[in-house]
Amino acid sequence: MTTLLLTVFVASLVGSLHCIGMCGPFVAFYSGADGSGGARRLLSHAAYSGGRMVTYVLFGVAAGAVGAALDVAGSLAGFQRVAALVAGVTMILWGVLALLQIRGVRIFRHRSGKGRVAGVLRRGFSLVSHKPPIVRAAVVGLLSGFLPCGWLWAFVVTAAGTGSALKGAAVMTAFWAGTVPALLAVGLGAQLLSGPLRRHVPAVTALLLV
Repeated sequence: MTTLLLTVFVASLVGSLHCIGMCGPFVAFYSGADGSGGARRLLSHAAYSGGRMVTYVLFGVAAGAVGAALDVAGSLAGFQRVAALVAGVTMILWGVLALLQIRGVRIFRHRSGKGRVAGVLRRGFSLVSHKPPIVRAAVVGLLSGFLPCGWLWAFVVTAAGTGSALKGAAVMTAFWAGTVPALLAVGLGAQLLSGPLRRHVPAVTALLLV
């Protein structure tokens, strides 16, 4: 389990550069209007990260419980570790399809569902736009976990593969920990990547999935 958590953390740490594009605007949303300085400004970043962690851990618990149910069903049919097998195959296929799309192979047609989900979440964010910075940051963190992010959901699949609600929560905690540095840097105004390196991030994250 330690090896799995370390692998998830490292993959998340590298792949979190992908999170800048997805979650960066929301980080700017809660931090841009925060006029506090020094250590007080870090409180809103802590609230945002804490909100994301709560959502991610809940996803991990739910996914691990589903994986446990798959293992129980598999054991009744004479198969062991069904959840791990399904999760492993899913992760490999996910990564391979992503690499094919990067190479210009059209796998799926674009659908507007992602835009609708993001729109609903943005309306939710607007409801807290005039709240105190810490409240605003915490709510944004809680809701951002529901963004249609393939990188996030790939690790939810990994959590399901543990076949345990507790281990699933641990996997998602490791994933969350790996995303914190990049998003914190965005919130503090750091520029993490130059243009040439940023272009290679999708391929790197796909390979990490595999």
